[in-house]
Amino acid sequence: MRILVVEDEPKTAEYLHRGLNEQGYSVDVARTGTDGHVMAVQNDYDVIVLDVMLPELDGFAVLRAIRRRKQTPVIMLTARDRVDDRVHGLQEGADDYLAKPFSFLELVARLQAVTRRGRAQESTQLRIGDLEIDLLGRKAQRAGSRLELTAKEFALLALLARREGQILSKTVIAEQVWDMSFDSHTNVVEVAIKRLRAKVDGPYERKLLHTIRGMGYVLEARDDREEP
Repeated sequence: MRILVVEDEPKTAEYLHRGLNEQGYSVDVARTGTDGHVMAVQNDYDVIVLDVMLPELDGFAVLRAIRRRKQTPVIMLTARDRVDDRVHGLQEGADDYLAKPFSFLELVARLQAVTRRGRAQESTQLRIGDLEIDLLGRKAQRAGSRLELTAKEFALLALLARREGQILSKTVIAEQVWDMSFDSHTNVVEVAIKRLRAKVDGPYERKLLHTIRGMGYVLEARDDREEP
């Protein structure tokens, strides 16, 4: 899941960035309303966490601008004593709100809830061959056996599964899973793919995670069992 956090308070922004990354999410942070608006309309996010009090453009102006272009789920952050802000945000098209100070676990629960509503037409249970993935429960199993995955491994598997049959480059994977630009001098993607392959394909004759030399990686159930 890719999330945009629009928050100008440095400590709060860093807290959310670090915490959500540890949960396996890819997170971008904007510190002004203008930057938040630009990033929201230029990129595809699963959820946007949007503070009301922002420099340059306030959260309501950013929300209106987003809603003219996209219906990405938005959770607004408001001051606890500003009931009018919450009502205004919902009227402008926010999907949910959270009053500051808030519990991080509550934020994660609300992110999952708005994502579930936002993807009402998209199955949260994916199946590729005998591999089953529960996107909401954040768990996977193959041939009935639970796969013990780290948060990043699950995020990588979910990305590949949601784009079943599509070849994803190292650049796309690094951006979506690690929230970083791909550096040809780092092997973080190769290492992660190797570890994920050992868990998903290791003991099984039929391989699902394939390397396409010079292009990237693809998750799919093939009739043939040979790695290209």
